[in-house]
Amino acid sequence: MESCSLLTSRLIQQLRSHLLSSSNFDTYQSAYRAGHSTETALLEVFNRVFSATADKKLTVLVGLDISSAFDMINHNILLCRLHGEFGVTGTALAWLQSYISNRSQFVKLGRHSSRPVLCSSGVPQGSVLGPILFAAYTSPIGDLIRSYGVYHHQFADDTQVHLALRSSDMQNGLALIADCTAAVRQWYLVNGLLLNADKSEAICLGTSSQLRTAADTVTVAGATLPVSEEIRSLARCDHRSAFDV
Repeated sequence: MESCSLLTSRLIQQLRSHLLSSSNFDTYQSAYRAGHSTETALLEVFNRVFSATADKKLTVLVGLDISSAFDMINHNILLCRLHGEFGVTGTALAWLQSYISNRSQFVKLGRHSSRPVLCSSGVPQGSVLGPILFAAYTSPIGDLIRSYGVYHHQFADDTQVHLALRSSDMQNGLALIADCTAAVRQWYLVNGLLLNADKSEAICLGTSSQLRTAADTVTVAGATLPVSEEIRSLARCDHRSAFDV
């Protein structure tokens, strides 16, 4: 007879394989997938940036800031999404419901501990299942962003949106980013998450000559952000504004 731990391990492997192979799992979510890493995520983004530069376009890239993302996952929405969009049913769904339910947390300082408090939302970030459940929960955001004609890439709760623009179409492109990020913020609110627009970052990427026509500010979900010369994302890798092609 298989041990409980071995059986659990096999169930987890089957669940991961099922979720990752689903057409509803966001193609541009690089975390928790074999062959995908911070390096491949950055390569994909910069491939688009360099291709745009060669086409005489600069790229506006926005790094979105999400508050306490793993802790805010709504359990009912998660279970409904796993069932309705990923086809998880029966014993597997009941097993996951048991996994996320009746969890508690407390604070310990030295020999002193607070009283346990029931966790009514969230998935354990450091667990085996928590990250992949978070990725499945936020998968619909990819379709929403694409519906605006804007590109994106995710690595766990690190989300970037970017759009290549010609100088003659700068204002229309910036308006598109503003509308797209406003819709993203609304989606997060409906799903129990919070986009911190004022803590997000914006940068324009291109050659020195292209950047002369770049905007000084970018509107993100209603907040006006200054365009930075450098931002950090994913594995704390620098995105710098100007480069030579």
